[in-house]
Amino acid sequence: MPSLGDISALLRDCRPADRPFIVAITGGVAAGKSVLAAELADAISGWPDEPRIEIVCTDGFLFDNATLETNKLGMRKGFPESYDVAGFRAALSNVRQGPTRFPAYSHTTYDVDPALARTITPPDVLIVEGLGLHLDHGADASGRRLIDVLIYLDAEPEDIQAWFTGRLMELMRAARDDPTSFYAASSTLTKRVGRRSPRRSGSGSICRT
Repeated sequence: MPSLGDISALLRDCRPADRPFIVAITGGVAAGKSVLAAELADAISGWPDEPRIEIVCTDGFLFDNATLETNKLGMRKGFPESYDVAGFRAALSNVRQGPTRFPAYSHTTYDVDPALARTITPPDVLIVEGLGLHLDHGADASGRRLIDVLIYLDAEPEDIQAWFTGRLMELMRAARDDPTSFYAASSTLTKRVGRRSPRRSGSGSICRT
C-alpha cells in the first residue's frame, strides 16, 4: 500500500502545467475519503511551489430531497442516478476557466444546503472526494479529461462498519440539541452499538484518467 508521501510524490510528478490539477478520491461509504482528502491537501501544500488547494465533495451534487422524492429516487440516494451529473461535469469544466459555484451538502439536515455553497476561484490543485468518481466523466471543450488522476480508497469491511457507526452516533448525539437535524427523531436513542476502535488504514490505487 502506498504511503501518503508516495501518493504526494506521484501526483507531483504527473501534475500538468495548466491548472487546476484535478485529483479525485473515491471509494465506498465511510472508507475514509474525506480524511484522505484533508491529509493529502496538507501533503501537497508542502510542495516547493506551495500550491493553492481546494477540496470539494460530490455530495453537493446530489439532487435535493424534494427532487429525489418526486422522481421516486429517495431510496436510491448515493447511487449514480441521484446525482446532478451534468452539473458536476460543468463545474469541473468551468473551474478551469474562472470562478465556479460548487453546491454543498449538510449531513445535519441530510439535504443539499444552498447556504453552504462556495464560489471557487481556479486553484492550483482541486481535490474532489466522494462517490461515483470512478465513472467516466469525459473531457472538457479542449479535450482534457475532467479528472486528471483518480485515487480509489479501499478498507476492511469491519473498519468501514465501525467508522460508519461512529459517524452516525456522533450525528445522533449532536441532534439532541438541534431540532432542525434530520437525526433529531433518533437522538433519544442512548444505546450505543458495541464496536472496537477502528484503525484509519486502508489500501488504495491510483490511475491517470
